[in-house]
Amino acid sequence: MTAERPERLILDRLRTPIGEGLIVTDDKGVLRAFNWAEYEPALRRGLRGHYGDIPVEEGAAPVAVRRAFDAYFAGEIRALEGLAWATGGTAFQRSVWAALCTIPAGETVSYRELAERIGKPKAMRAVGLANGQNPIAIMAPCHRVIGADRSLTGYGGGLDRKRWLLRHEGAAFRDAPGMEAKAARAVQPQFSL
Repeated sequence: MTAERPERLILDRLRTPIGEGLIVTDDKGVLRAFNWAEYEPALRRGLRGHYGDIPVEEGAAPVAVRRAFDAYFAGEIRALEGLAWATGGTAFQRSVWAALCTIPAGETVSYRELAERIGKPKAMRAVGLANGQNPIAIMAPCHRVIGADRSLTGYGGGLDRKRWLLRHEGAAFRDAPGMEAKAARAVQPQFSL
């Protein structure tokens, strides 16, 4: 989904069970970005890349957007499905991000399956790159893309978060050998709702 260039962007901070999230909306309340606080410099670079010199102001996201994210992290795994979003990026990237939104909560797909969904079955590598540049994590659920063997693969927010998100949604996946023990020792949730 794409829209006209916003006049301003508003950055809000959200406490979640797996760290502080950053929600960026525009002056009309449309979601433009979501990422994790430790990646704020990258988020800001991405916003400049998509929107140029539009100011990013600290402020509150619209109540409906905050409620949807709060509900998602509280266990209503379909709570984000109705939110309006818009992104910059190339037409190809936006097609990948839109396809991510068709993966139901609790399900996963491989990079090959995602490439097939956009009608580019041989573009798995390009799909993987677009997936990694997704500016609206959680909303366009890039964490639902796993390896062809159903194992966890990379995630910009870290594999521990990806594992938590997939378990939160009840999705089936497998850890690589030795990862289950590592996951048991992983960083505990930083916040509670």
